[in-house]
Amino acid sequence: MVSIASRTGHQNVAMLGIGAYRPQRLVSNDEVCEVLDSSDEWIYDRSGIRNRRWVSGEEDGKFLSITAAERAIANSGVDKSEIGALILATSTWPNQVPHGAPEVAYELGLNGIAAFDLTAGCSGFGYGLAIAADLIRSGTSKYVVVIGMETMSKGLDLTDRSTGFIFGDGAGAVVVGPSEENGISPTVWGSDGENSSAISQNYALDEYMDRANDLQGTDPAVEPVGRMTINMEGPRVFRWAAITLPKALARTLEESGMSADDIDVFIPHQANSRINDLMKKNLGLRDDVPVANDIENTGNTSAASIPLAIEEMLVSGKAKGGQIALLLGFGAGLSYAGQVVTLPPAPQTPSF
Repeated sequence: MVSIASRTGHQNVAMLGIGAYRPQRLVSNDEVCEVLDSSDEWIYDRSGIRNRRWVSGEEDGKFLSITAAERAIANSGVDKSEIGALILATSTWPNQVPHGAPEVAYELGLNGIAAFDLTAGCSGFGYGLAIAADLIRSGTSKYVVVIGMETMSKGLDLTDRSTGFIFGDGAGAVVVGPSEENGISPTVWGSDGENSSAISQNYALDEYMDRANDLQGTDPAVEPVGRMTINMEGPRVFRWAAITLPKALARTLEESGMSADDIDVFIPHQANSRINDLMKKNLGLRDDVPVANDIENTGNTSAASIPLAIEEMLVSGKAKGGQIALLLGFGAGLSYAGQVVTLPPAPQTPSF
């Protein structure tokens, strides 16, 4: 009997290098409040945000992605010829067709490898890391580049007090590959489509195009289309997070074979610093365990949030390569993804 061939890869995998890019433009709360009816104190008290980065000039999603990935590859020491796949986690690539990952791979000198976009909101990097690790464990790829990139400023209603001050832009990337000791735990992930509308866009794409076409016909009954923007029901998201995330974190520790005492660093998605501090307390992590707080000067960068926060902690010395970190992404979908990982070495070319 003829059997279909199979492959076996490397069971032990890790993040071997990290790179990031933060846009040049730093936008303070005071600048945001020139449009938004709010104040620096109100924004900081509720979110922990002082500043955020927004793209400007020649910066765009492709530039952010390429720069972060180039730095990650250089920091990993991996030869480009051995990279077999590229995953671009983003919700803000400007086109659905063509998708972004093949263009990024081409610009990196990796044309021809498997390259695809992944859309999972603020959980995108965690989803990408899970897929990369399993591609290597299965033998499908030897090394994989995972990029989290967002240009959230492109879809903001700057007058909306629930979203106008929260989001920023940026990109973070890692190279995942075989390692002597396992550095990425099994992923705990999930979704809740019942509450998916808690974070949404104001128009479906077909509705947006229909309204634009109607306007071309100068029908006076049709309201101006405006921008396609993000809507968020903050209290509804908070209730979901309060119920779902503690269970996800507990399961992540269990699946990793670790206890709370084994965790050196806590790096959750940078959605709200107050929520992150509360999660640390509820988890029972040691008092000396640092919690990522990249949100203060970077804002919520969705799928880019966790790799940017990892880079900031390594560059600032709050964390060190080789330490054990607990990661948790959560947001639109609604979705979540958690892993326990070994941190990569600090980057030689930091983004700030």
